[in-house]
Amino acid sequence: MLNANVYVTKDKGIGGTIRNRYEDFYVEEIPEIVPEGEGPNIWIWIEKIGRTTLDVMLDISRDLHIDRKRMGFAGMKDKKALTRQWLCVANMDSEEQLKQVEDLAGNIYKTQFLKIIRGRKKLRMGQLKGNKFKILIKDINGMETDGDNTEIISDAASRASKILKELEFTGVPNYFGWQRFGKPRTNTHLVGEALIHNDLKEAVRLYIGNPSPEERNENQLARQAYDDGNLEKSFELMPKGMRYEKMMIKELLKESKKKDILDDDSYKRAIHALPKPLQRMFVNAYQSFIFNNVVSHRVKMGLDKYIDGDIVIDNEERIVRDKTHEEFQHLVSNFEVNQTSPLFGTKVPFAEGEVGDMEKSILNSYNLTREDFECPKMPKLGSHGLRRSMRFQIWDTMASSTDEGVLVEFSINKGSYATAVLREVMKVDVV
Repeated sequence: MLNANVYVTKDKGIGGTIRNRYEDFYVEEIPEIVPEGEGPNIWIWIEKIGRTTLDVMLDISRDLHIDRKRMGFAGMKDKKALTRQWLCVANMDSEEQLKQVEDLAGNIYKTQFLKIIRGRKKLRMGQLKGNKFKILIKDINGMETDGDNTEIISDAASRASKILKELEFTGVPNYFGWQRFGKPRTNTHLVGEALIHNDLKEAVRLYIGNPSPEERNENQLARQAYDDGNLEKSFELMPKGMRYEKMMIKELLKESKKKDILDDDSYKRAIHALPKPLQRMFVNAYQSFIFNNVVSHRVKMGLDKYIDGDIVIDNEERIVRDKTHEEFQHLVSNFEVNQTSPLFGTKVPFAEGEVGDMEKSILNSYNLTREDFECPKMPKLGSHGLRRSMRFQIWDTMASSTDEGVLVEFSINKGSYATAVLREVMKVDVV
């Protein structure tokens, strides 16, 4: 995981690989609210495979001929997985509109509509309790291509179970996973860094151009054409999968017909061509990149330990104050509160004492101040920052042996990454 450098468990990992097939990585949303069966909004319980949540929503809004802003979801789900979650289409109160949604069933690429039901409330980001996972880990350390691997897999399952039980006690470091930064082309946080430094031209170049040897050759050629200054050729070479890059470059092509030289306003328009959730992801990814570094240092101080000066939050993300050290430790031990680390921004407070000194030192190491997150050229993409829990709770853990490897099952809080759990179990970099 990018910029995540510390493990909390000491047991030897089982190694292995995940996502050998998308079906091997199953995610199911644990909803906070469920539709009532009547109301002006239409809720869809979907199962998708090999697609992002945003891609599915764009397809649905396109086929319904509505603005994507009328659609809501509680959280993004993995692309390289088999996932289930709720989507909501707002203000579809007629029977004809319900029929239009029902007619889409079976016609959205790699997506099934498992349930379509009306609801009084709209679905908004964050309205979920968490997610449950069933993940098959294959290629366990010591497994042979030919031969009986029963004993090896059984031993690995036992070790995995022991690690998972320890994590139930301590919690899991709340690292951001690779999904936050992009993989195989890891650049989202770099775009955010450019925005923080008010370099809009470079931010756009890093997203459209900047080819990576880890991506497909056709993508590399399209990106290289952009870096070479040939917008038309870049657009022509872009395959279907580069839909967001196409949105941006279309805007730049329009601008190039009006201006001799593209300026900050041109690059701003290109960024605004993207869906708003994606626009906001860039600075968030850079904040997450630094956050992982801070968490790594905080884990060394004790993941399940309260340290004087810690800023702690309860499960409603409200800051808890005016407790003794012993009272804070009791609350931490029972997961009634969690210590936090900063997603740096203009208004985020530092902790006090040695924890605060560590946070300030890390921000300084990037030659940044909190004020840099204002992003004056694109203030709507700037961030005040916030304190985020530096660990998360895991429950309903289980590890069992199968013919192919170890099946791990667990549930975790919303906004946390299953790969942070797998990283502890496997002790390898997990994507």
